[in-house]
Amino acid sequence: MKLLSSQRCFDGEQRRYLLESKQLNGSSTVGVFLPPSALVTDAVPVPALIWLSGLTCTDENFVQKAGAQRRAAELGLALITPDTSPRGDNVPTDPSGEWDFGCGAGFYVDAERDPWSEHYRMHSFVLEELPLRLCSELPLDDQRLGLSGHSMGGHGALVLGLRHPDRYQSVSAVAPISHPSQCPWGRKAFSYFFGTTPEAQLRWRQWDAVALLEDGYRRNDQLLVDLGSADPFLHEQLRATDLRTAAANNHQPLALFIHEGYDHSYFFVASVIDRHLEHHAHALGLMR
Repeated sequence: MKLLSSQRCFDGEQRRYLLESKQLNGSSTVGVFLPPSALVTDAVPVPALIWLSGLTCTDENFVQKAGAQRRAAELGLALITPDTSPRGDNVPTDPSGEWDFGCGAGFYVDAERDPWSEHYRMHSFVLEELPLRLCSELPLDDQRLGLSGHSMGGHGALVLGLRHPDRYQSVSAVAPISHPSQCPWGRKAFSYFFGTTPEAQLRWRQWDAVALLEDGYRRNDQLLVDLGSADPFLHEQLRATDLRTAAANNHQPLALFIHEGYDHSYFFVASVIDRHLEHHAHALGLMR
């Protein structure tokens, strides 16, 4: 693990690392914000929130635009921000050069089809390799992890959180792609990663938060989801109504809010980030 940069920030440190990843079959950058409590001599490992970013993003978008470090420093909460896909000259991407699939758009799944399966294993990277590497070298508590994300990253957070409820103590999402098997962005990605046969489309369900709820996956704790009423993707791509219905029908506690006038941008993320940090801080034992 190579340290690429480190900047002082609210008496903590915003760092960027380069990891060699077996899951991604290449190198990957990741941001880590360490709060002041993690920088003292003989620091006790602190809990961390893993943030998954959305389409076209890198590990730096959330770090530079969300304004999360101030409140995270106050709470004593570390922030982990992986990239959104594998990258490199040997990593395949959208054959037509579009922005909504491939590099910058890995959808946090483990691809099954060639040529994608050699590198696109973001689910296993986030679940296993990322915390193992970071928590072994930094004062981070791998037993106290929260998970959140925006858009495609919100999809990733919901899927990881539902499939692995014991791994993450808390889950939230901002403007998530809730039902990817039934929206254009998700159907395109799943078609490449898994195929389009009837059997393949059945496997899509394990990567779809609404389908997972319908199939009996649930968490005992409450999911927090925020969306904006002026989000141009609200109905066609995000399908929040489907998430609300599936949660209600399958007894999943859900606090879903639609905020008047907000869109899909990081201005919205910045407007609601403190409530998400506090949601996780409560679950991770940092707030009463």
